[in-house]
Amino acid sequence: MEKEVVLIVDDDIEIANLIAIYLQNEGYEVIKAENGLRALEVLKSTNVDLILLDIMMPQMDGIQACMKIREQKNMPIIMLSAKTEDMDKILGLTAGADDYIGKPFNPLELIARVKSQLRRYKKFNGSISSAISENIIEIDELSINTDTHQVKVGEREVKLTPREFGILELLARNKGIIFSNEKIYERVWKEEFFKSDNTVMVHIRKLREKLEDDSRNPKYIKTVWGVGYKVENI
Repeated sequence: MEKEVVLIVDDDIEIANLIAIYLQNEGYEVIKAENGLRALEVLKSTNVDLILLDIMMPQMDGIQACMKIREQKNMPIIMLSAKTEDMDKILGLTAGADDYIGKPFNPLELIARVKSQLRRYKKFNGSISSAISENIIEIDELSINTDTHQVKVGEREVKLTPREFGILELLARNKGIIFSNEKIYERVWKEEFFKSDNTVMVHIRKLREKLEDDSRNPKYIKTVWGVGYKVENI
């Protein structure tokens, strides 16, 4: 299991070294930067899980650095500062910090806050990832976003009518299951199916023309002769 990486941004070497010792004892990997500019350089080449960011630093202070980091990154940021006035805390949190702790601080409290922020971040991002995976169906180069109704084949965006999208989503969500014309019609149109109606067949043909490189030899929507249609994992 890879160690979580904490970036300490503080121009006070003694404090940075002390924090590093406590973090390393807890199993974290530590990187140190002496100011905001150096921190931004580190973030360009290194994946960081959490940042401890001092406010009062030369060249670029913590508030400016936090705002710059938030333009591109989303990891937890805990502000460190000898200033404990409410306005300073508000400035830090408004700039994008997730937490604020005043100096001098209890190292054990700092470690507890680091663990809390990382736990919260993992839980939040885990729920987002789950939601994204539920809303995006991928089959080879075909990508279907059921929230936005955006469909892509590779980098090519495919414009579908609501009915075409409904058929595609139904088949793609139930990979390997064969749906008859009747079942597709009743599930997508939500109306009673008439045997003489070739509406589903026409929509399938149009779908293939939009999705497939060769609609006569379809890759995604397969015909099971005499039964119906299905989408398979590729």
